[in-house]
Amino acid sequence: MNKAELIEYVAKQTKMTKRSAEAAVNATLEGIKKHVKRGGVQLVGFGSFTVVSRKARMGRNPQTGEPIKIKASKSVKFRPGKDFKNML
Repeated sequence: MNKAELIEYVAKQTKMTKRSAEAAVNATLEGIKKHVKRGGVQLVGFGSFTVVSRKARMGRNPQTGEPIKIKASKSVKFRPGKDFKNML
């Protein structure tokens, strides 16, 4: 499912126009992005989004096999909730 399909699904489920559904989906995604930076987002029954820090490490260039240094970075981790996991 891509974003356009999600918007169409929300529009059908809520009997909203596609324009309203798109605004709702965009607002939801923006809220998640904004608040993950502040410490995470927890949606009970669905899952949690948290920021994780990755340490600097050594890696290898797959084409040449030459060692390279990979800088420390931050990433987002999603952990599904119990209800979501049980659906699978």
